[in-house]
Amino acid sequence: MASGLVFTAITERAAGSPVSSAKSEQLYELIGNARFVDLTHAFGPGIPHWRDVGDETVTTLYDYPQSGFRIQKFCHVGQWGTHFDPPVHFIPGARTLDNIPPKDLFLPLAVIDVHARVAADPDYAVTRQDILDWETRNGPVPARAFVALRTDWSRRWADQKAMQNVDASGVSHYPGWSMEAIRYLYEVRHITANGHETTDTEPGVVVTKNDYPIERYILAHDHYQIEIMANLDQVPEKGALISVGVPKVKDGTGFPVRVIAIIP
Repeated sequence: MASGLVFTAITERAAGSPVSSAKSEQLYELIGNARFVDLTHAFGPGIPHWRDVGDETVTTLYDYPQSGFRIQKFCHVGQWGTHFDPPVHFIPGARTLDNIPPKDLFLPLAVIDVHARVAADPDYAVTRQDILDWETRNGPVPARAFVALRTDWSRRWADQKAMQNVDASGVSHYPGWSMEAIRYLYEVRHITANGHETTDTEPGVVVTKNDYPIERYILAHDHYQIEIMANLDQVPEKGALISVGVPKVKDGTGFPVRVIAIIP
């Protein structure tokens, strides 16, 4: 009910109809009394990250004893911690962070739960059938939704070795999306974005080959994704909303985000 009222008010505003003060207060009450789940890992030096980037550094430029305040300098790549991949991350000339409209940052949230399959097979890639099984229980994945893949891989945080799960031959073993599942979500259900708990879109065995076909597909079709999400085990399969807070970096190709699930 809360999510329906929120989107009714947004639709009315977009159509030019005024939202009454009473309705605004009701919206605030509904959202304010919801349960909020932080889907974000705190980031800092030493956290798990994609294998080919360096560590973050933090430098204190001004401190309390000398200046009466503290200012720190943070140096890290854009794809750091729980982060946002805009289309330009892979596609030259595509949308950058500052060109993602606010309406694409507040969406219905659907969670595809395959954690039991991943526990048996760390190389598991979610299938189209997994999506269809979700729809049997919950109805069609909502258009414009954000779809998150729950694998419980985030329980390995913040151990870089456990997250990458590299075998003696140098092959990584962690779960991911399949192309058939992603194409179904974007081409049939017309979702807005997707996210996952691992450092990459594809399973580790694919990433080991320096191959990123699924991520390239997502970004080439002008969508975004969020990587290294947390706490998806605390969110229902259907019925929550997601709020994505991302800095408006001019021409930005990626940046850490704060991602919140709102559960009526």
